[in-house]
Amino acid sequence: MGISSAGLRVLRQIAEFGSFTAAAARLGYTQSAISRQAASLERSAGADLFERRSDGVRLTAAGQALLRHARTILDAVAAAEHDLAGTVPRTKQVRLGVVLPAALGRLAQTDPHITVTTRDGTTPALIRALRAGSVDLAVLTSRPPHRPLDSESPRLHLETVEDTELVVAVPSTGQFAGRMAVHIDELVDAAWISTPSSSSEPLLGVWPGLPGRPRIVHSTRDWLTKLQLVASGQGVTTVPARLAPVLPPGVKMPATSLMPTSMTPPRFQRHPND
Repeated sequence: MGISSAGLRVLRQIAEFGSFTAAAARLGYTQSAISRQAASLERSAGADLFERRSDGVRLTAAGQALLRHARTILDAVAAAEHDLAGTVPRTKQVRLGVVLPAALGRLAQTDPHITVTTRDGTTPALIRALRAGSVDLAVLTSRPPHRPLDSESPRLHLETVEDTELVVAVPSTGQFAGRMAVHIDELVDAAWISTPSSSSEPLLGVWPGLPGRPRIVHSTRDWLTKLQLVASGQGVTTVPARLAPVLPPGVKMPATSLMPTSMTPPRFQRHPND
């Protein structure tokens, strides 16, 4: 097969981002160039590698098989480039799909030879990055019922880290000031601050099972931005109860959760080849 390393990089980025457009932006190509590379790769492989769907692009079984080899080939090419340039890294790199400042600080003290790079993202995005080989480990979340995170192959190794209660963060002044509990019926018409979502991603920041369509007034992926918006009285959002010690001034959590439900456990996932 006449498959180039450039074609394999395109395959990996499409697998990670689930979109020709996003892959083009990441690689600095035009979308038409990515489409041509994808078509050329399929001709070289003699098989359909991409499934074009309404919610994005997914790899076929043949595409997933080629991706497993692409990770090995691209890692070997990168290692060869370092050797030829005389820049063999002196540290071992670990790519982590979560930001844990305290843990990173401890690691820097105990294992300075390990270099950690981090990235943030939604659970579906981090799952794609794991399979694409762009991250080695990721902390993911799910909510009841605890179904498999996806049906793709190969299956990822899962280890449950923690179950945590989901609560509502509200402004310390206004409608819910001084309250010990908030009933779900009181939040039907509330202004919600959520994470942007697509048809394949859950709407985070809105109470699960809220009756009717939530009124979203602000959307952001950053937890700190969400909580600052709550503090300024712009709306309410949901947060894990374990974030209580780091709430900014002006934000309160009712002492009692809305209903006997919980956020499903964050999951520690490992690269499928490890």
